[in-house]
Amino acid sequence: MNYHKLKENKIAIIGLGYVGLPLAVEFAKSNFNVIGFDINSLRIEELCKGVDFTNEVSEEELHSIDSVCFTTDEKELSSANIYIVTVPTPIDQFKQPDLKPLKGASQLVGKYLSKNDVVIFESTVFPGCTEEICVPILEEYSELKYNSDFFCGYSPERINPGDKIRRVHNIVKVTSGSNEKIAELVNKLYASIVTAGTHKASSIKVAEAAKIIENTQRDLNISFVNELALIFDRMDIDTLEVLEAAGTKWNFLPFRPGLVGGHCIGVDPFYLTHKAESLGYHPQVILSGRKINDEMGVHIANKIVKLMVKEGHRVKNAKALVLGITFKENCPDIRNSKVIDVINELKEFGMSVDVFDPHADPTEVANEYDIKLTKSIEDKYDTVVLTVGHREFMDLDISALGNPNAIIYDVKSFLPKNLVTDRL
Repeated sequence: MNYHKLKENKIAIIGLGYVGLPLAVEFAKSNFNVIGFDINSLRIEELCKGVDFTNEVSEEELHSIDSVCFTTDEKELSSANIYIVTVPTPIDQFKQPDLKPLKGASQLVGKYLSKNDVVIFESTVFPGCTEEICVPILEEYSELKYNSDFFCGYSPERINPGDKIRRVHNIVKVTSGSNEKIAELVNKLYASIVTAGTHKASSIKVAEAAKIIENTQRDLNISFVNELALIFDRMDIDTLEVLEAAGTKWNFLPFRPGLVGGHCIGVDPFYLTHKAESLGYHPQVILSGRKINDEMGVHIANKIVKLMVKEGHRVKNAKALVLGITFKENCPDIRNSKVIDVINELKEFGMSVDVFDPHADPTEVANEYDIKLTKSIEDKYDTVVLTVGHREFMDLDISALGNPNAIIYDVKSFLPKNLVTDRL
């Protein structure tokens, strides 16, 4: 490890998804020697051809960098001095942290650690996870001693999938290290690629906690407006009009109701509540907000059925079209998409549901949700439900997609109000 000349070190990025790939590219742009490692051989083949299915990095960018070695060969990791772990941290079916990818990555890195190497984690975890879970694994597999033979840092990712404005280089980066010297090293490392600046936290735990509350705060704010939507629906008041009116006050926060999915906001709060419960504290506000957000898909489907009955539609065997299955607009990420809750509930009522999404990968959707995406919209439907605000949907003639008196429901308040029957 060269502490004085950072760029003489070799960086290994473990996991080349939405977080790892853009990070690897930024380091390569700054002339670092980078190993991009992933266990998915197809992913590596595509990246070598200049193809990124996440659409986070362009073909031109991939072809323009020559200081990255994309590989599935773990032996390549032995030449690295700095390891950055960017693997997913999902939850299981019981909404508990699933640390298998993180533990696996720690085992892998531990096998190739050398004296004075630094391991930096970017994956979202609960406070204490790095030093309580990952470090013992690194020690076991490397037979080296923490903070004596090797060191750790934590710098939480802040990637916003599909966002072409906020990128790795222009989002402030929180950094931390296992001692003062390593904290400064980690901070300098990221400061070399992040033009927006860095914030050096006092400890790894503080950095972990900062990350986990970023998304928990957003989750709670959205749950508040979701609850408002549930209340105003019973009062026959348009929620968006209320929010727009309230938004004229300078300090009113502009959150909107909707489906809260994805790999971050719909997952991270459970990491925090898991840790809190292990310490004997049962979080009430956080879990209450999660409950509201998790139930919105069922509420939306039930609202659609009520509107159909009101208009005299037969619900059983009715044909429904759902526009969008990714967790957010203009990106292909389908992880933890809450659109599936709407689809499944409509099917429970006996409806035939077609799903159209120009951004989602059909194979991935089939594998994850057992749904065959509609390639083109050629049918007429009893109800059309816009669940994701993809830019392509702006060009659709929504009214032409439905049968007479079809229910058009807009989850995102994306369409002109005069074109829809109702909106969330």
